Amino acid sequence: MQVLVRDNNIDQALRVLKKKMQREGVFREMKRRRFYEKPSEQATRERSEAARRARKLARKKAIRDGLIAAPKKKAGAASQRHRSAPVPHHSLDRSR
Repeated sequence: MQVLVRDNNIDQALRVLKKKMQREGVFREMKRRRFYEKPSEQATRERSEAARRARKLARKKAIRDGLIAAPKKKAGAASQRHRSAPVPHHSLDRSR
């Protein structure tokens, strides 16, 4: 995997690398391989993942064919990013 560093901007290159790794599923794979997974557990997980993919595909096909309504878009997703920081709780204040 390659990432170009432009104008010595390491932060931006790191963000791009992380996004690429996320898309490729590297983090998910690392998390999955953290502990040994018995073959029976692996088969169960793969079956559940396949069922989830099949349900998702069927749902998308039904939406495309007009059998079910498309889910509503979440309004204000962009505005939530610019909210002010949450006010700290008084019980967590150790200065008293």
